Amino acid sequence: MADASSHAWAATRGLDSEVSSWPGWRGRAREWSLVVEALRAARDGQGSVVLVEGSAGTGKSVLLARAADTATCAGFPTGRGAADELDLAPLSPLRDAIRQITGVVETDVAERGPMPVDLRLAAVRRLTEPLEKRAAEGPVLVALDDLQWADPLTLLALRCMTLDLGAYPCVWVLSRASGPVPGSTLDRLYGRLERDGAPRITLGALDERAVAEVVADVLGAEPEPDLLAVAALAEGNPFRLVEILDRVKSDGAIEVSGGRARMASEPRTGVRTILRRRIDGLSPPARELVQAAAVLGRTFAVADVAALLGRPAGALTGALDEAVSAGLLLTGPDQMSFRHELLRGAVTETLSPPIRLALHREAGQMLLDSRGSAVPAAPHLILSARPGDVRAIRGLDRAAAEVLSFSPQTAVDLSTRALEISDPADPDRWERVAVAVHALTVTGRSPEAIRLAHESLVSAPPAAAPRLRCALAYALLLSGRPSEAVAEAERVLAAGEGVPGELRGVAESALYLGLLALGRFWTGRRRAEAALADPARCGDTALAGAHLLLAQCALADGKVADSFEHVNEAVRIASTGSVEPVERPYPRMLLYKNHKFMGRYDEAELALRAFTQEIERLGQYVHSPQPSFFRAGLSLAAGRLDDAVTEAQEGLLFSEELGGNGCDLAGLYVLAVVAVRRGDLDTAARYVDRWRTAHTDREILHGAAWGRWARAVVAEARGDLHGAMDLLHPVHTDARELRWTLVVEPLTAGWLTRLALAAGDRRRAEQVARAAEALARDNAAYPALAAAADHARGLVEADPEALERAADAHPDPWGRASAAEDLGVALIGDCDQRAARALERALDGYEGMGALRDAARVRARLRALGVHRRHWTTAERPNEGWESLTGTERAVAALVAEGLTNRQAAARMFLSPHTVSTHLRHIFAKLGIASRVELARLAAERRLAEPGGDGDA
Repeated sequence: MADASSHAWAATRGLDSEVSSWPGWRGRAREWSLVVEALRAARDGQGSVVLVEGSAGTGKSVLLARAADTATCAGFPTGRGAADELDLAPLSPLRDAIRQITGVVETDVAERGPMPVDLRLAAVRRLTEPLEKRAAEGPVLVALDDLQWADPLTLLALRCMTLDLGAYPCVWVLSRASGPVPGSTLDRLYGRLERDGAPRITLGALDERAVAEVVADVLGAEPEPDLLAVAALAEGNPFRLVEILDRVKSDGAIEVSGGRARMASEPRTGVRTILRRRIDGLSPPARELVQAAAVLGRTFAVADVAALLGRPAGALTGALDEAVSAGLLLTGPDQMSFRHELLRGAVTETLSPPIRLALHREAGQMLLDSRGSAVPAAPHLILSARPGDVRAIRGLDRAAAEVLSFSPQTAVDLSTRALEISDPADPDRWERVAVAVHALTVTGRSPEAIRLAHESLVSAPPAAAPRLRCALAYALLLSGRPSEAVAEAERVLAAGEGVPGELRGVAESALYLGLLALGRFWTGRRRAEAALADPARCGDTALAGAHLLLAQCALADGKVADSFEHVNEAVRIASTGSVEPVERPYPRMLLYKNHKFMGRYDEAELALRAFTQEIERLGQYVHSPQPSFFRAGLSLAAGRLDDAVTEAQEGLLFSEELGGNGCDLAGLYVLAVVAVRRGDLDTAARYVDRWRTAHTDREILHGAAWGRWARAVVAEARGDLHGAMDLLHPVHTDARELRWTLVVEPLTAGWLTRLALAAGDRRRAEQVARAAEALARDNAAYPALAAAADHARGLVEADPEALERAADAHPDPWGRASAAEDLGVALIGDCDQRAARALERALDGYEGMGALRDAARVRARLRALGVHRRHWTTAERPNEGWESLTGTERAVAALVAEGLTNRQAAARMFLSPHTVSTHLRHIFAKLGIASRVELARLAAERRLAEPGGDGDA
């Protein structure tokens, strides 16, 4: 297979020079060379993206067609798709292309409910997996045209798939019309892909030389100046140029003699009417057919045209043949299409606006009647529906409900249009508003969602208000405004028994989640306890939320076992009960956090795996950055600083795609702490400033604590001890806040105590130590708290035994090194030899995780004792070659070299496919390679060279 592919490629190597002979494609050699370069790189195992743009008729579709033909000749599986202005079906162009490559027909199964599940992640994953498997076998080409009409989910999928499959020999050739809206989703996609290295091809007007060459290609003779003057009317547009030449030639206005072509007479038509004459030459039946087809879109089914015209399909045979012969239509396997969008546009212009509007209305109604889905009819209804058109409004409602789970942006457009033309007295109007609010929320447009909900509530009848308020509460929660979400939930609950049970459950759960986000969970304790006392009254959604709130209350009270009991019960209810889909991941999220708080990292990893799987299963796209942030926190705790940075940056990238997400505070905190440990204080300060400027109006769970701690850590690192103490004033003045802090981050006991002592505030140091000891005494089953108490008390009392116990028992490697350092400092002067051993232990711990700033400080302490250690840090790791790879990068390299896909490697290593792809990019750069094939070869050579390898046999 590989030999045949290579032979096929060799047979097509001359195409980059033959490009000049394509009619209408002169002057494009440089542009074509970029495509050829991408295809050749794919042959060698390297993937790439090529971006194409240009106005209509400049040759974008020709370029994509030639790329596909060349790839097919080279043996590449090839898929082509094109977006259509009148096709709102999510992922349509990508589905078409991937089906051609893989033969897999992707199907959708949506889970419905009062608050629909967001299935975008699942839909993208089901397309990515078969393409990844095919690309793992060899090069593939995906060519997508007319992306200016692409639905939002297609653009999201392209961003995700080009990242996930970046290490595969997958070539993406993406085309759009010029003139995108600045800042639009498509414009951002092109910009990001270009920043990632994708070349951008802009197809402009042909120059005079290229125009003359095209004329010579079409006519088989060199053009005289008078003919070139006529050709200049096309203004360098290749499609229009060929159309003009074809028309004047058919009019007999060109004379060819002696290898020269000249005008024999004035052309009968100007360039503005050249396309119209092709249409005017049709018979009335053929003209009527192409007009109806133009209303349906660039691509259409013959049966739909027949239905729109009210005729049997067989009666259209003659008219179809005539339109094909006239060069207007092309015949495909199961559909027909216009030869070019410019031709379709010219046909559409022959219809007067009233007739065009009426045909769109008839097309919409016909498609509603003939399809099981309302989505094909929706664009026609948007264009033609008028106020009070009940049937059109119902069709838009159906279409919005169908696409809500997969393309909420499209659902926004549909429901908004339905709202514009619906009667204010329409009883279904309020459900329409709720759908629009939810769709706006999950697409990251929370301000618009909140504004629409508030405006609608002014005139909403009492029966509709609870549904709207629940949708509003959800929007407020996800936009970082939990106090307002709590207020809306309380209004629903205050309405009494008139509110349906399922909405009461949603409102009660929103109340609990809002209080959790605010850190005011104890204010909801009485309601949560009442819910547990009467579980049948509130339903599973509220019951799970009540357990989560009480779990946090237990932590604040210092009762860790009680907290675990509540969280585990919430997990059970979410797994077996009828909890609303949007709420189901939260119990596993808090279970992960509890395990991490207590230093139980293996259990935390298992809980995080389950949380991630739940998000993927339910398609909770709006929560999709969270697993990366949580993995970053877990990697930081486990001393894997490189992994922590990679995961945090991956989460921030995904969060950026969503327009920002409250949990990115956690990612910024991790990056700031890592920067401090590595001694890069300026970078740490920039992360803190980014948090402060981007999230001043957010009230996300633990958000204030993350920001406060990050700022305090940076201040302390810069020597501003009193500034750090001032930032931590709430911790020292509120017993509950101090207890909460010591539970959720036991390492802070030693850090807070050391800071207070350094700042000369022994009273506060004693306060921290006493609180830590009380927690350890009341929670003997959790050794992390005992280690924290020993660390704090050991610092206050300068007690070597307590500090040594902490150095042995801290679950966090940085905590162990920190306690060992404090032990060494405490022993200096009394037992310098033992102090040196403790400091050397601390140095080994810091250096092993790459905490360069801490290592440098300990090395200075050792020098003061007369101990000189070789200056080795992870910073001295080579910049290239196998030795430059981090531990995680080596593990990824080994799995990929074995032939595992990104998703398989991610499952093995507890990473996301995005993160595996990121690691592969780093690996390729460090090893100076560009493909998985080269990685496998280098790995095999390395194994052979190792002692005991096959090469020694």
